[in-house]
Amino acid sequence: MTDSTIRSPAIEPADIVWREGMPESARFGDVYFSRDNGLEETRYVFLNHNHLPDRFRNLSDRDSFVIAETGFGTGLNFLASWQAWQQHRPGNGSVLHFISAERYPLTRDDLKRALDLWPELAPLAEELLAHYPPLVRGTHRLVLDEGRVRLTLYFGDVLEAWGALSFSADAWFLDGFAPALNPDMWLDQAMALIREHSKPGTTLATFTAVGRIRRALEDEGFEMRKTPGYGRKRDMIAGVLTGSTSTNSSTPSGTVAIIGAGIAGTLLARNLASRGVAVTLIDAEENAGAAASGNLQGAMYVKLGVEFNIQTELALSALTFSQRAYEPYRGAFWHPTGLLQLAWNPQEQDRQARFLERNQYPEELLYPVDAATASELTGTPVANGGLWFPNNGWLSPGSLCRELARHALIDCRFGTRVDRLMPCNGKWHLSSRDGSDIIADSVVIAAGHKTAELIPLKGEYRFKAIRGQVTHLPEEAIRAPKAVICGQKYLNPCQDGLAVTGATFDLHSADPLVTREANNENLEQLGAMLPGLFPEEEISGDVEGRVGFRCTTHDYQPVAGVMADCNGQSLEGVYLLTGLGSKGLTYAPLLAEYVADQLTGQPACLPATLAHSVRPDRMCRRRAG
Repeated sequence: MTDSTIRSPAIEPADIVWREGMPESARFGDVYFSRDNGLEETRYVFLNHNHLPDRFRNLSDRDSFVIAETGFGTGLNFLASWQAWQQHRPGNGSVLHFISAERYPLTRDDLKRALDLWPELAPLAEELLAHYPPLVRGTHRLVLDEGRVRLTLYFGDVLEAWGALSFSADAWFLDGFAPALNPDMWLDQAMALIREHSKPGTTLATFTAVGRIRRALEDEGFEMRKTPGYGRKRDMIAGVLTGSTSTNSSTPSGTVAIIGAGIAGTLLARNLASRGVAVTLIDAEENAGAAASGNLQGAMYVKLGVEFNIQTELALSALTFSQRAYEPYRGAFWHPTGLLQLAWNPQEQDRQARFLERNQYPEELLYPVDAATASELTGTPVANGGLWFPNNGWLSPGSLCRELARHALIDCRFGTRVDRLMPCNGKWHLSSRDGSDIIADSVVIAAGHKTAELIPLKGEYRFKAIRGQVTHLPEEAIRAPKAVICGQKYLNPCQDGLAVTGATFDLHSADPLVTREANNENLEQLGAMLPGLFPEEEISGDVEGRVGFRCTTHDYQPVAGVMADCNGQSLEGVYLLTGLGSKGLTYAPLLAEYVADQLTGQPACLPATLAHSVRPDRMCRRRAG
């Protein structure tokens, strides 16, 4: 990769000029909203001309409504839509999706200052600000209002956004700076992409009345009309895509069964339940989080690549999404203590140096620290510096899984070992050894290293199980850190007198029992990584531990989505959510969101490139052609 093709993760923020307390763009020389009354302008131009209050009221249970917007700006249009959604939506499981692109996003401080102008939106603004992502390019899914509102923010060019995202809009807000000042947003190519993401009956509205824009939309099949503008603007335009109005096709078709109650399966079950979908959650063990997700502690982190490629983008998206997803469980099952990725040997020091040279990340995500600062942040003497992730930490995954499974719409069938899946009359028949068969319209296999045994395509998919043993360290035996330290091993802070370290990486053992040899391996490598961690000269390998088996793929990337056979034929109604390896705590929230999007027919949280990278048919042993 040449210097000219390096993609920095960080994206350039908006250059804001404040005039009489109002935000203007220094780059485009235009205001973000009307000086007369920006909120009333939004309601008049976008909400009323898209007939949103009436359309919200008429939604059926578990419908979704999709608004797409060109130019997120201060988020005022989004908050006004959210407020109208709260006021007019029926009291059912319907979900509002708001999809917006922004090439120059506001910093959190500028966003707060702008939204402080609208006190009546304060509770919504506070929730948006709490979830507002770091300024890194790409797709960000924000789950708000207890799942009733989902905001998909694309930080990047609007043409890139509409080319990457998968959705069909019910209404469009064509916002952004005036066409004369920001012509790229109003190109004919953008109008064509708007048409691609619309359907008969999709409406749109825009503050502009420029004839070129109206004609371009008419050429794409929209029936446009000119109407009086707001305030000092004489005219605006609004329209509808002609043709027979389609019915809402986002409602899921029937029942969903999830096999596997680890972190992936329970997050997916809770995600679907929050959207009003009834789920049957099945596991061979007697409780959730009893297999690989059952460790007392787990570190939540990823290792971001030196190159900002697709794999790095997926890891970064998963990292930021998981930080938001776990926040409701702070202090109970989620402990964001910060995490040090230690430059523990010369090879890792060199890798981190190249990483920092080639990438720019916001400091709220990560920043380099020297040994002295790292020692202060972790509360444990370390010989080297590293990368500090201030919003990472550790989880109690087993306890979290059990909490996630507690929901009125989740029917837990624990102690049920599924033997096979068989199609029957358009549904899937799950047979079990105890005879309690289950029939479902859709099935998600989230069974970790047991996945291959359940796939109804015997021998076609390849996965591998990797034995991992963690070691439990008594608090009195170590100088325990106050933050997570990762390197050759990871070490968590103590909880209830124990700290967890590990894990081994054994491709050739299927032994489910804790061994002294594996404990010794963990202890020796941890001691080499953190000299002086053990006050005594030696700690015995007879300490307690736990064994789990990770499910890993040949390319070490996770698997999520609709199954297909090795000829590329989709296996209708069967989905996979597996192959998360040792980073399941980080990848599972985002990929559960993605599979839930697919199951409900709602807009996908992953752009096309990332969706392609996790597609299940990568696991086929052979390919057609």
